[in-house]
This record gives sequence, C-alpha cells and structure tokens, in this order.
Amino acid sequence: MRKVPLSVLDLAPVVEGGDAAQAFRNSLDLAQHAEAWGYQRYWLAEHHNMPGIASAATSVVMGFIAQGTRTIRVGAGGVMLPNHSPLVIAEQFGTLASLYPGRIDLGVGRAPGTDGLTSRALRRDASAADTFPDDVQELLYWFSAEEPGQKVRAVPGAGLDVPVWVLGSSLFGASLAAALGLPYAFASHFAPAALDEALALYRARYQPSSANPKPHVMVAFNVIAADSDAEAQRLFTSVQRGFINLRRGMPGKLQPPVDALDLAPADVALLDSMLVCRAVGAPATVREKVDAFLERTQPDELIVTSQVFDHAARLRSFELLAEVMRK
Repeated sequence: MRKVPLSVLDLAPVVEGGDAAQAFRNSLDLAQHAEAWGYQRYWLAEHHNMPGIASAATSVVMGFIAQGTRTIRVGAGGVMLPNHSPLVIAEQFGTLASLYPGRIDLGVGRAPGTDGLTSRALRRDASAADTFPDDVQELLYWFSAEEPGQKVRAVPGAGLDVPVWVLGSSLFGASLAAALGLPYAFASHFAPAALDEALALYRARYQPSSANPKPHVMVAFNVIAADSDAEAQRLFTSVQRGFINLRRGMPGKLQPPVDALDLAPADVALLDSMLVCRAVGAPATVREKVDAFLERTQPDELIVTSQVFDHAARLRSFELLAEVMRK
C-alpha cells in the first residue's frame, strides 16, 4: 500500500435521538483517539441549517478540539469564505494560531454550505461566490507581515503562520489553488465527478510560492471499516439514508443503520455517482479499495470521513483504517 499521511474530516454528526452537545463530545473523543492512532489532521466542515451537522461555528468547535488534544493539527475543511469577511476569518484563525501555535489549518471554499434561504439569512449576497478569488487573496494579505504605515491589520493574525488551503470539487478551485501556489483539497467524498481532471490541471498549472514550492494535494475519501464486510455495509446504510433524504430536500439527523434498504433505481444511481470514492468493508476490503484510490490519484495526503451512527463503531472504523495504513 502506498504510504501517505492520513487525516480525519469530521462533520460533527448529530445522531437521531442525540443533540449537538453529544456530537461535540464525540468529536473530541474521536480527535483524541485519532491523535493516538497517528492521524495528522483533524478538520471540521462549515454547514448551516443542517440538523445532522453540528459544526456550523467551525472556528469555535476547532478551539474545543485543539484544547483537548496535544499534537494533531486542527483545521477547517472548510470555512465557506463568501459567508464571511476575510478580515474576521483572519482574526479568528489568528486567535486559534496564537493559542495553539503550529497546529492550525485553514481550508476555504466558495460554496455557501447551505440552501438559498439560509444563505440570505447569513447575509450572503447571491454574487458573493464571484469574488472568491479576491477574498482568498485578501485573506492571505491579512496573514502577511504588517507593512509600515498599514492602517488596518488583523490582530491577531498578521505575520502568523496559518496554512491556507483551497477546497474544491471543480476545475475552478484547482485553477485558483494552482495560480496562487496554495495546497489543494478535493471533495471527492461527495462530489467526485471532476476529480481526475482537477488534479491534473492543478499539477500542470501550479505556480510555486515561497510557502509552497511544490503542488500539494489532499483527496477526501469515505471509509467505513468493521470486522466484517456485512457489518460495514450495514453501518453504511446510515450514510445512504442521509444522502437520499438530503437530495429529497429533507435533511435530518444521522439515522441508525438498517439491515437492508429498499432503493429505487434513481436512488441507486444517485448514491453510485456521489459516493463512488469509498471503501466499505472488513480490513482486507478497505485495504484494497484505499490502495486503488491512492494509486489512481497519487495524493500527498488522504483525508477520510466516516459517518457512523454508533460512536463506538465509528471509533473502530478509524482504528481499523489506521491499522490498515500502517501495514
């Protein structure tokens, strides 16, 4: 198996019958275990008006995770930058980097992370995504060293080493990351259609920067590992139910697994297209699927999400994956 650093992408799942407080406690517990198992990063994602995702206030949750861990890098995967002022994000992440030096990452994306009505409630202009390249460059400016006579600065933030990543699932993000000389993370865990083309474009057009002399790619992947293929497939039904409900406009909390799903052909096609980048099974099955994905994409890092209803089973999934990667 090709060896690459392994990281966690956490959506802070709120399970049916649970609440956000429990989701945060579970996330911290997972982060502490992931640190012990050798995972490199622990990233959280910004979503709004999603009953099953508790990490809307991403920087706040990051502080909670960083406070409870010692060495693992903690990051946003990511902050949806058009929802925010770049200066405010620089201040938030400058604060985190001051409290937890050398451990904070900032991944930024241009999607709203929610529906149109909620976007308006966030005071997000419909054209905000159009200024994403300018917003990223403004963010980089706030993190740069303070200039003589500078009237406005990020305090804290200016001059701090906060790595900025561009997140994406299209050629747009790949082009921007390449032009700015930034590391790139691709959301292949739910939007894999442009994966190969985006990675090729990013590597071909990459413009070296002082912070990042070479292109650096991280790809996202779904993994649910269990002691048997049958048990992993059963756990995976929670993910399948969630995606189908989301596409039907009925997002909800993460539902418990079921022994079998009665799926319409349209549902099967949807799941096959969105969740094709996955390894679901016993360790041998996971090893085979992960290895094939790494050979295909040749990434510098792999970040994994594992949406499992039962917390103990979720921990076991990440533990088995770490064992697979070590071997």
